[in-house]
Amino acid sequence: METRSTAAFDPPTINPYPLFLNPIFSFLLPLSQMAVETPLLDPPPPATRRQQCGLILSSLLIFSVGLLTFSGHRSQQSPPISPGADHHRTPPARGVREGVSAKSSPGFVGEEEEERVSYNWTNAMFTWQRTAYHFQPQRNWMNGCAGPLYHKGWYHIFYQYNPDSAVWGNITWGHAVSRDLIHWLLLPLALVPDRWYDVNGVWTGSATRHPDGNIYMLYTGSTGNLTQVQNLAHPADPSDPLLLNWVKNPANPVLLPPPGIGPKDFRDPTTAWLGPDGLWRVAIGSRMEKLGITLVYKTRDFLSYELLDHYLHSVPGTGMWECVDFFPVAVNGTKGLDTSAAGEGIKHVLKASLDDTKLDHFAVGTYDPVEDLWTPDDPKNDVGIGLKYDYGRYYASKTFYDQEKQRRILWGWINETDTEFDDLKKGWASLQTIPRTVVLDGRTGADLLQWPVEEIESLRLRSYCFEDVLVGPGSVVPLHIGSATQLDIMAEFEVELISGKKTDEENSCDGGAAERSSLGPFGILALADASLSELTSVFFRPVQTSADAVTTYFCTDQTRSSLAPDVFKVVYGSSIPVVGDEKLQMRVLVDHSIVESFGQGGRRVISSRVYPTKAIYGDARLFLFNNATDVNVKVKLKIWEMNSAFIRPYPLDQL
Repeated sequence: METRSTAAFDPPTINPYPLFLNPIFSFLLPLSQMAVETPLLDPPPPATRRQQCGLILSSLLIFSVGLLTFSGHRSQQSPPISPGADHHRTPPARGVREGVSAKSSPGFVGEEEEERVSYNWTNAMFTWQRTAYHFQPQRNWMNGCAGPLYHKGWYHIFYQYNPDSAVWGNITWGHAVSRDLIHWLLLPLALVPDRWYDVNGVWTGSATRHPDGNIYMLYTGSTGNLTQVQNLAHPADPSDPLLLNWVKNPANPVLLPPPGIGPKDFRDPTTAWLGPDGLWRVAIGSRMEKLGITLVYKTRDFLSYELLDHYLHSVPGTGMWECVDFFPVAVNGTKGLDTSAAGEGIKHVLKASLDDTKLDHFAVGTYDPVEDLWTPDDPKNDVGIGLKYDYGRYYASKTFYDQEKQRRILWGWINETDTEFDDLKKGWASLQTIPRTVVLDGRTGADLLQWPVEEIESLRLRSYCFEDVLVGPGSVVPLHIGSATQLDIMAEFEVELISGKKTDEENSCDGGAAERSSLGPFGILALADASLSELTSVFFRPVQTSADAVTTYFCTDQTRSSLAPDVFKVVYGSSIPVVGDEKLQMRVLVDHSIVESFGQGGRRVISSRVYPTKAIYGDARLFLFNNATDVNVKVKLKIWEMNSAFIRPYPLDQL
């Protein structure tokens, strides 16, 4: 049912007093402590990791009991924290010192877990944090997606999974299938660490569909001495739509680290592509000191390989490349391409997950299939130093070609930003983003457009339309809708300059939603409580850089997202191209503790992980805000309440 209204909101609340005198606008105060740093400008240092073993888990259990006793004496109502209080903390990884396994949740640099103040979370809060329409297993730890594919009517996702605990360890391949990428049925584990060549983990890999109907699944295994090797698996019955049973090839491992490559720097094989000589190519991420590199192997049968004498590509100073992805995109058109597509009218995207920064970088360029060389179109935006898939909490992504609908689909991993102690209490950790289609941006030629798959729209319920909502400088407008916990929001902003003065401000996302300037920020306050003591801001900030030029930033501010002191709260964002007469547009998916934001049709994307303590269940609200000093903002919105998707075990007894 659709509700159309131009009166379902309160008139803009214009602040007649200086902002520092009005408590309801306290979150807009341009306080010095609001000037938080963003990882966009200052990437975190290399992450530290630790071994997971029985001794440490035992110690964790003992510590957990002690901390439970301590936290039981804390009041549930923690005092509010200052905006930006966590900006000096850098999120390291959790995991072990062996590469891909460390793709995990952040803690806080300089503080041991037991030294931090733990919030007194309730079971009701933990229940609310679990998403309603994002993919996540029913319990325990999950990290990156592996080997996604479409097969005989089913979408398959394999994922890094710990079947025993909500922290990293015992990494196996979980497996689930879906008809529509939204509702999922969980299947038995696909691959487990039961051979010498993967005894320390069945890590990330990729599926290749052969024209003869076979499926070749290459994956990284961690051996008993933590050497990373590449292994081959295939379905026991390729005609099985569910691909229930997988067989590891007796020739494993099929690839060992080559001379000059460290034993822990050789991982994550890509989907293979077919070259003009009839041989398949497989790329693998690695490094030479701080030189990030992509190795390429040729193969005919996926058992014997020849290493090329040069890299597909390398970038100095970017460190270890993991979860490398390489795929073609059409210069014109909106359809995806098979991974082996090449020729006129095609560009190639090279993507690497940077182990040092835990960020996914990509670049658009030209691939020479004869020389097996890839060159970025813009060296200033090369892999690792330029564009990112997602400017928020996002890592270890992987694409696949959906031959059923002729589209390329991108999966990405959103991890937790609370503590391992809390993950153990709630019994689960991490999820996947909403799958996104990926096409080349025809207007800029350098960006990718990422957009939620169309199937997500099947979850839309009641809708609300707001036409030409005027939001004046320094004002907040409540939007009266139903539940604000599960939403799909489409918003368009029109800016009207009211002072007529020119500015040369150099603000970006750094100051968050509280730092005022002539033209911004303005946008949406999601997951806010009625008093605005908790809120997550998604906003634009235009900055006039010259008399006839404006640079626009697309940002999210999590510094006021939670009153809890033990969760990571930062400002994320990036400049965003606004081409020609485009209006400023955003789409925001709210799903409990996840906020995925898409600017300008998906030209920039930001995923946020937030843990409100008050703005949950029926107390979650939605607002518009304008913290500019010299512009009115007129907003058009369409908002849908979203249904829940099911994730449940497949009824194998009915087969």
